Amino acid sequence: MQAVQQLPALLIATDIAGAGVLIVAGRHFHRRAVDVLAIGFALAGVTIAAVLVAATAGGRVVDWVGGWRPRPGLTVGIVLVVDRVGATAVLLLTVLLGCALLFGWRYFDDVHAHYPALLLLFSAGLAGFLLTGDLFDMFVFFELMGAAGYALAGFKIEEPQSVQGGLTFAVLNSLGAYLGLVGIALVYARTGALGLAQIGTALAGKGTDPLLLTSFTLIVTGWLVKAAVLPFHFWLADAHAVAPTPVCVLFSGIMAPSGVYAVGRVYWVAFHGVLPDGAVHRALLVLGAATATLGALMCFTQRHIKRLLAYSTIAHIGLFVLGVAALNAAGV
Repeated sequence: MQAVQQLPALLIATDIAGAGVLIVAGRHFHRRAVDVLAIGFALAGVTIAAVLVAATAGGRVVDWVGGWRPRPGLTVGIVLVVDRVGATAVLLLTVLLGCALLFGWRYFDDVHAHYPALLLLFSAGLAGFLLTGDLFDMFVFFELMGAAGYALAGFKIEEPQSVQGGLTFAVLNSLGAYLGLVGIALVYARTGALGLAQIGTALAGKGTDPLLLTSFTLIVTGWLVKAAVLPFHFWLADAHAVAPTPVCVLFSGIMAPSGVYAVGRVYWVAFHGVLPDGAVHRALLVLGAATATLGALMCFTQRHIKRLLAYSTIAHIGLFVLGVAALNAAGV
């Protein structure tokens, strides 16, 4: 069991270390050797994620990275909390990463080792975002995922449209990240805690107040920007249109849905019982319905296949938000 508890950190560390190894290997080995090495790291991630899915059948897996467990009245260190939904999402991420790397063999005539290295860094950031049980670490992994994602979206720097799409992605998602950070600071000022479970404990039995409502709104807004929910949807269409096709698989397949997952997790673990369920339900219901409707309508107006697929993703994200809006297990 002790070994299983260390797997979440090992998954993230494998991707980060793999990115560094690929950069070095790219200077000394042929491209195909680097590609094989990258796929090896991806397969290692799939294996770890599959073990985590099996392990969560018996309950959550909690990893206090480095052994930094909570002290009385104080939470220190990084905590990774893996439940069945999170483990399944990470398994999907690792499988899509492997597919993106395999497809890249034929997609690029010639590509530097920076490409698979960026994919691994993106995977590390997204896995951490899905698994961490700490709000500030969610922001850190959000930024790691974002930095790699910006570079991947604008990977074809010789094309002005590619740079423009990457810039739109960067500006909107950076705005979302900093809104989320302000919300995290506000909830820390009120509770003195950053861990989701610790925040939930500190707020248990307390009523809604303007500070908590503001902090929740800012945090959720940050994560919904990543999910490309209306009115922040347009960055995904711009980035999707110019990013390499293998990268689009990750953007639509797991990155955008991860924002919806994060909203549900923050609400149920930290803010459930503090905020009025009816207000949260109505707000998410309106956002989900509007996003799904807009995405579906925009699909009919598109002639660019990748933009059409991006708006299809946006429509499905709206449906995901509607599921979370139910505020129960059946909706999820």
